[in-house]
Amino acid sequence: MRDPIESDLLRTFLVITETSNFSTAAQRIGRTQSAVSAQIKRLEDTIGETLFERSARGAVLTRAGTQLLPYAQRVIELLNEAAANIRTKPLDGPVRIGIPEEYSQTVLPAALAAFAIRHPAVEVTVSCDYTAHNLAALEKDELDLAVVFDWSNQNKGEVLCIDPTVWVTSMVHRLHDAVPLPVATYRNSTWARDFALRSLEQQGRVYRIAFIADTSSGLKNAVSAGLAVTTLSRSNIPHGCRELTSDDGFPPVDSSRVVLRRNPYHSSEAIRELAEMVREAFRPMSALLQA
Repeated sequence: MRDPIESDLLRTFLVITETSNFSTAAQRIGRTQSAVSAQIKRLEDTIGETLFERSARGAVLTRAGTQLLPYAQRVIELLNEAAANIRTKPLDGPVRIGIPEEYSQTVLPAALAAFAIRHPAVEVTVSCDYTAHNLAALEKDELDLAVVFDWSNQNKGEVLCIDPTVWVTSMVHRLHDAVPLPVATYRNSTWARDFALRSLEQQGRVYRIAFIADTSSGLKNAVSAGLAVTTLSRSNIPHGCRELTSDDGFPPVDSSRVVLRRNPYHSSEAIRELAEMVREAFRPMSALLQA
């Protein structure tokens, strides 16, 4: 039976794989090149296979090295995760966060669930509400964090991503060609009046209000059913619908920033940790929207 593989040898193996150079790898991990070579020789002896071929291109993985790579990455990731979790002091206390409905079923559930698993002693309360309501709650010390839309570039808070609001139509019903244009909009919304409807007026479009809703899910249902066209965040367009572009005569309504705002009166380690998880949750979507 062969000796077990040492994690330090796997770490050195991964650095060489990343740099493709024994000398550069040695500098990065703070060892001599001969020590690094000796480590790889021990790893190869343990496995019974050659892992690197040295050529003019540097250190290139062999077939066996390529096979080992994903296992080495998984082992080191697990060891790093275990160390981080064990060293982290348990968090407790309440955290109150406000989120828009647009992300209540997409971006944020995974982040909030992961936070609850990692910090079971923290009592998380989620308020799913409009931006104006969540901002007011933040100022009243009723929330600790709030993910909100910023249409006026107030430069307050941390920008998580840019998620433009666009006009959306059903791919089947083509109501965007109708005159007057049937529109689904929010009830008693200054944003709908000042941005969405005004964008139609600026294009000289004749429209009628065909559907009124209190939530974005209501607007999504209206456009999916072919009752009206509506405005939605680009990341929130439902299946079977598409964005109406400038080629269709519908330029973007706004380039709203999705912003993380914090309670101005107090904070805690639990609040900071949840803010970091929210930030991480938005990174893939931010990259996708910018692509």
